[in-house]
Amino acid sequence: MQNYNLKLKIYVFSFLLPALSGCSVVEYLTPEKPTHHNEQISECYSLIKLKTSTSAEVLEIIHMPGNELLSQSKSVIVSSGQKKASYKNWFNMVAFDENEPTARRKYLLIADEKPKVLLVEPREGLIFNCEIVIGSDVLGKPYSNENARRIAILKQVQENVRKDTDEVSKDNKTIAICGMLINQAIETVLLNLDESPALAARLDEPTGVNFEHTSFDKGKIQMVITDDIASIKMKLGSFARHFEDPKQKIVITVEEKSTTTGH
Repeated sequence: MQNYNLKLKIYVFSFLLPALSGCSVVEYLTPEKPTHHNEQISECYSLIKLKTSTSAEVLEIIHMPGNELLSQSKSVIVSSGQKKASYKNWFNMVAFDENEPTARRKYLLIADEKPKVLLVEPREGLIFNCEIVIGSDVLGKPYSNENARRIAILKQVQENVRKDTDEVSKDNKTIAICGMLINQAIETVLLNLDESPALAARLDEPTGVNFEHTSFDKGKIQMVITDDIASIKMKLGSFARHFEDPKQKIVITVEEKSTTTGH
């Protein structure tokens, strides 16, 4: 029944909204005790280094005891968590290639649908970051210009996201839903770039590229390519307004602010 509800919410362009049946309005609005702070989740992502971190090191970094689920396939390791009634979902995911002992791709997702309480953010928003080693089969191709090259790299990122989430989605349906949301957002960006390829020139700017999203209204994406590594930063909904603020790494929810005061 839970999996059916999750799929249904994708069809109506809504992300894991709380099921109000069996849940009072008071319960819905009452802050719960925090599990993992957004900053902790983000720090795990930052500690993983592509071409350096081994699978054993990755397991040690992303394993966060508590309300989280660890899933693993032959090439993908993911640690995911969820708050009460799916108000908040997150994962850290790392992928390896065959015959490569170190990480080749890493992903971070934080989605928060906690309703706005006393004008405190976030309301509805999603953060997705990833770093991916791009193969020579993509980087070595001749392109008509730099914009075409960037679009091709972003398409490769989308393909990797789809492939890696599929690896672990059978054991973790939340990852399957998150993967569909990420794919939907990247597909929207690619459609905009197909219509206006010149927008690709702004992908590496600090302000990124704006786009409209069916579920979260507004979105921003940035892609920076350094040697053979593509780094993606994408923020949707209420998180998008903090896209350019270097001090606002990740917005902390109201219940987490109350617990971090004084630390």
